[in-house]
Amino acid sequence: MPLAYFFTIVLAFFITCIILVYSMSKSFGQSFRIDKSHSILAVKVFCSWDFKVIKRTSVKLMSENICTQLKELLAEVNHKHVKNTLCQNLWRLMVHCIAWAICISSTIACVIGIYFFSDFMHQDLQYRARSPLPIKNHLLDEASLLALPVVVSLINLLLPGLFNLAAWMEDYQSPSVCTYVAIGRHLMLKVSVLIVLCYHWLGRVANETQMCWESFVGQELYRFLLMDFIFTLLDTLLGEFLWRLFSTKVLKRKRKPVFDIARNVLDLIYGQTLAWLGVLFTPLLPAVQLLKLLLLFYIKKSSVMMNCQNPRKPYRVSQMTTIFITLLCFPSFLGASVCVTYTMWSIRPSSSCGPFRGLKTMFQAGKRWVEELEKDNPKLSVLARAHSYLVENPFFLFVGAGIFLIVIYFHSQVVDGQRKIISLLQEQIENEGEDKKFLITRLQSIHEQKRTPTQRLSSQDSSC
Repeated sequence: MPLAYFFTIVLAFFITCIILVYSMSKSFGQSFRIDKSHSILAVKVFCSWDFKVIKRTSVKLMSENICTQLKELLAEVNHKHVKNTLCQNLWRLMVHCIAWAICISSTIACVIGIYFFSDFMHQDLQYRARSPLPIKNHLLDEASLLALPVVVSLINLLLPGLFNLAAWMEDYQSPSVCTYVAIGRHLMLKVSVLIVLCYHWLGRVANETQMCWESFVGQELYRFLLMDFIFTLLDTLLGEFLWRLFSTKVLKRKRKPVFDIARNVLDLIYGQTLAWLGVLFTPLLPAVQLLKLLLLFYIKKSSVMMNCQNPRKPYRVSQMTTIFITLLCFPSFLGASVCVTYTMWSIRPSSSCGPFRGLKTMFQAGKRWVEELEKDNPKLSVLARAHSYLVENPFFLFVGAGIFLIVIYFHSQVVDGQRKIISLLQEQIENEGEDKKFLITRLQSIHEQKRTPTQRLSSQDSSC
């Protein structure tokens, strides 16, 4: 049982890693090819239509996509001509510094508050567990367990509003830059909160010898996922709906609010990170996350169609998919993998519950299995040596990580080579266009030179 549990978790993370790296590399290639092939307006206008499409709905969808892409390209062309004076640049720099100072200070304050509040709630839980009272209020105990998830979810809900206010102060001309800045600020908040929570679970709760800390951490992750879902529903059903009513009825605006892509996608990444962190402690947590994502998809879809509209300044979103997949792979999945690996290798399991009770670490399940095989069949001593050299020795772990990084490096070099080939082909097309221009001008000049003597002869004949 311990060995099956251990290798199931390892295999699940390995398959997820392969899928994420493949998706990220594929998205990188598609994003670059799309951006480069659509960078010329003439190519988009004359060569973007697919004449094989005959279905009415597909034709309508393709025309809308081409229209959106033309708006994006025209917005980029118009943005390139905007130039500010020196005083305007200094003023904008000062506003940016103030906005970033507000965002960073508020994030640090919230993270420090979560750190001390989690410590207080942990001490309160210990006090309640050691309390000699014969009658305990179980409802109050459950409410106290929900306090930390509610506070964290409330911070994740309210602090992005301050980030949006700072972005409104900065008044970015480019919507792409505004989205990148929003992604950076939201990512700073989410990563900081998750670091504090991981320290709380693996540094404080895991050191408790009197409780089954694996079950407690799993229950905590269930509560966090549930509270995140509830607060997301409240923000969608009440926040976006009430804001639309306020902007249209009170502020008398004809336009609806714009859907915040950065915030909503990073909320999804935050929930997925919680699911990856909880796989080791609660194997059914990914199923809960899947159900949550299905419900949120249809709820968000209805809310976007009813309460939101397209931004005034369109921008190309092909890079956004690549960025979000990269964030899902490296800060999210990599951080969850590091936490799970640290738990398996370094933290002592509970002695009273779980499949790994009685072991110093979860990692020793494989070692004990190999030792039992060697006792039953001495001919399998080679397996024990292979396990000690390949698994217990960290050198091979570093070698495997190095091979993985080398594969990623070679793939990035292939993408870079494709980028250079595309740029060379575009340069060749431009040179051929210049050559055709030169030939056309030469032919026109030769034609005019031949035409001039004939005109003179005809004029002389007419005079005679």
